[in-house]
Amino acid sequence: MAGSLTPSMRFVILHGKDSFGIVAHVKQLENALKTQFGDVTRFDFDGSSARLVDVLDELRTYGLLATHKLVVLDKAEQFVAGEETRRALERYAESPMTEATLVFRSESWRAGNLDKLVAKIGAVIKCEPPDASEAKAWCIQRAPKAYGIELDSAAADALVSRVGNDLSRLDSELAKFGAYLASDAEGTRRVSKALVTSLTGQTREEAAWEVQEAVLSGKPAVALRKVRELIEISQAPEQLVIWSLVDLARKLHDAARMLAEGQQESAVARQVRLWGPSTAPTLRAARVLGPARAARFFHDAIDLDRRSKSGLAGDLSRTLEAFVTGLSTRVATPSRG
Repeated sequence: MAGSLTPSMRFVILHGKDSFGIVAHVKQLENALKTQFGDVTRFDFDGSSARLVDVLDELRTYGLLATHKLVVLDKAEQFVAGEETRRALERYAESPMTEATLVFRSESWRAGNLDKLVAKIGAVIKCEPPDASEAKAWCIQRAPKAYGIELDSAAADALVSRVGNDLSRLDSELAKFGAYLASDAEGTRRVSKALVTSLTGQTREEAAWEVQEAVLSGKPAVALRKVRELIEISQAPEQLVIWSLVDLARKLHDAARMLAEGQQESAVARQVRLWGPSTAPTLRAARVLGPARAARFFHDAIDLDRRSKSGLAGDLSRTLEAFVTGLSTRVATPSRG
């Protein structure tokens, strides 16, 4: 990875529009810290609302269980907007805690004296989406490693031309291909240009994923309309819609369990891998369902996937409609225990 991070770094600034690259850098740094220090405790802050005193207190307070802390602050540009805050961070960068590593994440960033100080004890890395040729090469390499599928050059060209060079969106498409090919009776794991054209249309790049947002709305009519639109109008493969439901079920199951254990929402979002606009509605639905109902939904989603692949789901379109309307009703009605 270009600009790899090391466990010796005490302050890191990651900024740019490549959210996938930023997440990958943080994961790489966290793994490096664990290798160096063993147990590492992570704390996440929202820079749009976090207080400077709270962030600095966390950095300067010794951990009781772990030997090192990783403090990650999102929306960093908003956090350092005030001159007093920026000056305080410059002073911290001149004498950082050796038992903690601070990471700033931000889509936009205004360079200044803080960057120079951070570069002495860590790194300032701009993460921008790759160009088309780099994105194509990335897809070809990532497909077998992450999803066990093969993507030839023509297919990669078609994918990048339709989706663009945003690695997060490309990764979602690769996951979609993996899910689709997993249901192939002939067992092929090769993504052709024809398959990319079929599943990744110009006007419906992520059509199968839209069902999650519809279900989380808590409005059965909205969920029902979206499933019909995906299958009948967008002609999204039913198996992809089911995969989206299984993915949502897993997130709700894990989030509901951790929230019930008293974990903070920021920590839950990180562990469940929630990012962007899906975070708030997913966490809300997880709280509404509670661990028991979320577990039942996860079981039912897996069972639906099994029955669909073995021909035991009956009229699959109607079965999907009943499933999403039932779930959407449940996420709108709080659990009673």
